[in-house]
Amino acid sequence: MMKTYDWIVVGGGITGAALAYELAKTGFKVLLLEQDATPQNATRYSYGGLAYWSGNTPLTSLLCQEAIARYQILPQELDADIEFRELDLLLTIDADSDTEATVASYANFAIPPRLLSVQAAGELEPLLNQAAISGVLTVKHGHIHPQKTAQAYIQALLRIGGELQISPVLQILTNGVKTNTATFHSANVVICAGGLSRQLLTSAGITLKIYFTHAEIIETPPIDLQLRTLVMPAHLQRFQLEAASTQVDQVWHEPGNEPVPPILDAGAIQFQDGSLRLGQISRTLTDPHAKVNSETSEKWLRASVGKVLPALENIPGTWHHCLVAFSGDRLPLIGAIPGYESIHVFAGFSNPLVIIPPLAQRFAGFAAGKEDAIIAQLSPN
Repeated sequence: MMKTYDWIVVGGGITGAALAYELAKTGFKVLLLEQDATPQNATRYSYGGLAYWSGNTPLTSLLCQEAIARYQILPQELDADIEFRELDLLLTIDADSDTEATVASYANFAIPPRLLSVQAAGELEPLLNQAAISGVLTVKHGHIHPQKTAQAYIQALLRIGGELQISPVLQILTNGVKTNTATFHSANVVICAGGLSRQLLTSAGITLKIYFTHAEIIETPPIDLQLRTLVMPAHLQRFQLEAASTQVDQVWHEPGNEPVPPILDAGAIQFQDGSLRLGQISRTLTDPHAKVNSETSEKWLRASVGKVLPALENIPGTWHHCLVAFSGDRLPLIGAIPGYESIHVFAGFSNPLVIIPPLAQRFAGFAAGKEDAIIAQLSPN
């Protein structure tokens, strides 16, 4: 007899892993599908930052509050070390930027970062090039190991009876999915495939305003040099890039377009094993399989990071590339797709790691029949 599931979750990054676990915990029969045994996705190459402080609407502030509470108990619940900690985030302000305007742009966050002098910033992070900045905004920032967290969710899913299959999804059906090895049947399918979500939905004839950037970082092996903080620019260009690139949805319907020029937000984080991630270049290339010149990219990345953190510029490391999903309004798309009631989406997170755990919990409750105003508000409708 053919096995049938209540939910098939497509994508084994932190989004799909968290959602599959929460659905199984709620009592559903769940199958999680991931195309790669060793995923090379946005979870794998993320900085791992948890911006609890960054809620700037009643909706995002509430989700950030729920996230803090969720992460406090998550390591125990998942029975895993996800390297959850709190550290200082330093948002660097360029030497030639308007410091007051930068500070004002952060005033409406739940916890507005405070301004430090160049000297105080140097005391907090000795690796900073003080000549390159006019000041720094700082705030306490959560941090996890994203890959270990996704893996912890998957192991917890398997312990409570959920299933995992490593096999690429070729086609989304109204009653399941077709992979390269079999057809799996399910009452519901939910797409959590990050930057590949658009392509998967398009191949099923579904048009949804979900997009992706090509993100590029350098990963180093563990080193002795110590970066004490998470360093990022105060003026993040990524959100402007996302907003500008979605002005004309039509350009996303053909591969080979680049709606806006690439940007680089120079940042760095050191994980607990001593390895670093330096980034990040973002490109809006409408072909998910577009080739990028890694040599040119790496030079640009190193020079930009080197301006702010000179000691890190020439550390040996490997350039990596992945797709990062986003929506047209910085809020994720969650819920059933209009006209395809059994096909759902849970993707397009601009601030993913912090709000995925509470939203995965809420989605599972909603799927079990519990009313949820937030899930209803994020619906593709």
